[in-house]
Amino acid sequence: MAGIQSDGWFDVGASVRSRVPSAVTARLGIDIRAIAAYRIGLGLVALFDLLVFRVPGIGTFYTDRGVLPRSTLAEVSPALVRWSLHAVSGAAWVQAVLMGITVLVAGCVLVGYRSRIASVLLASLLISMYARNPYLVNGGDTVLISLLALAAFLPLDGRWAVRPRGPRPTDRFSAGSNRYVSTATAVLLVHVVVIYAINAALKFQSDAWMRGVAVRQIFGLAELVYLLGPALAASPGVLTVINWLWIGTLTASVGLIVFTGRLRIAIVGAYVGAHLGMALTMQLGAFPFVMIVAVCPYLPSGVWDPVDRFVSDRIQNTGLGTITDREGGTPRSRRVPSPDLPPAVHTGARVATAAALVSSLVVVGGWQLVAADVVETPAVDDEGPLASASWAFFAPNPQSTSHWYVASATTSSGATVDLVTGDPATFDRPADAMDRYPSTLWRRYGSKARGAGDAVAGAAVAYACDRAPSDVESVTLYRVDQSVDANGPVGAPIPHELATRSCR
Repeated sequence: MAGIQSDGWFDVGASVRSRVPSAVTARLGIDIRAIAAYRIGLGLVALFDLLVFRVPGIGTFYTDRGVLPRSTLAEVSPALVRWSLHAVSGAAWVQAVLMGITVLVAGCVLVGYRSRIASVLLASLLISMYARNPYLVNGGDTVLISLLALAAFLPLDGRWAVRPRGPRPTDRFSAGSNRYVSTATAVLLVHVVVIYAINAALKFQSDAWMRGVAVRQIFGLAELVYLLGPALAASPGVLTVINWLWIGTLTASVGLIVFTGRLRIAIVGAYVGAHLGMALTMQLGAFPFVMIVAVCPYLPSGVWDPVDRFVSDRIQNTGLGTITDREGGTPRSRRVPSPDLPPAVHTGARVATAAALVSSLVVVGGWQLVAADVVETPAVDDEGPLASASWAFFAPNPQSTSHWYVASATTSSGATVDLVTGDPATFDRPADAMDRYPSTLWRRYGSKARGAGDAVAGAAVAYACDRAPSDVESVTLYRVDQSVDANGPVGAPIPHELATRSCR
């Protein structure tokens, strides 16, 4: 077992570890530099999501003057109002303060300051924010929460941190090693594989994916594709190839655990390339970047050696951080005294923590099987928070309906105009469906709140009335649906009146 680092607090114990074959520990351990990169990635993704998407939408999506006031949220989901910190007040300044605190905590995760505490606090704040407006939550958000929760059990600040932390007295290190093995590393690596494996299983059940037309159908959703997406949508042959490549990549997810070395690097590279492709063609928010961070821990030590040399040299040149002990492979830094507890207490804590981590993996995996409708359960609301948090990701079947919204305003002169464009209201398919949504959050809100009911639709119309020109007397909100298949739109758009309101 030489060459493997172990956290004595979170490991199940040296006696158990000594009986585990080295081949297993080699596959379920994580390089200490990969853990640092994982921490940095989590901080960057959280900051990206907050600063690019959430902060600009504070007034619109998180206050009582926005599209979902707390009274409406209490009507559709009372439990979320009761335990969301963000639902304590509907004032914009309160939401701005909470968002600012969340940004600050994400920055602590990024730079490695009190990383474990910061990761728990960041996950808690994000959960509260997601609960304040559940119609802005997608599978990527819930994956991010799970990754932050597991991060709290890892030595996040062992490398590349402004406040590096050396090994605890209870930790067991092998000289010259950068590899770290614990129950937490095993659960993290298996967790990510489970996400992809469930998605692969769902796709194998899908007629569209197995016929090679699912990706073509996805790119027929005009409100989803952007940047390079429209050009790619015009190449059905390329989309068919991507369909099969993605199924093959998902199927290879088990190789992230089974293989080591170059084969594992190749699979990680395939996932990184696929998710970057998604980011460049579809409006998915932070999701592709969350998943790129999720596969970083699989990269072996050989990938991190040149990175470590480069970063360590820069840190030493700037005087930041703590000099790395090259011989031992662990940073010479602050050691936190361990409480003088009986060995039985340490052993009990290790076993309890290991059991809790494994149990959480089983529970989360089961929850996702239920959310993805793989397991037979009592009826699940397809439009509810459970579906929004699902990791199915266009599976088992891609969305077969394209939709957009029309806010039709009647003016004092009797004219009917579209509040988005100012032109006469029409239900024709727009030339660019992205123009119907001012931002990514607007598109996500329109998609997730599609079947939310009269209360949510009424709040959206009230929001539109408050911001309509002074000559507008009433506003009627419509959702327009149009079927799509692998060859594009099918049939005529069908409008559905959702709510109407007098603005006088």
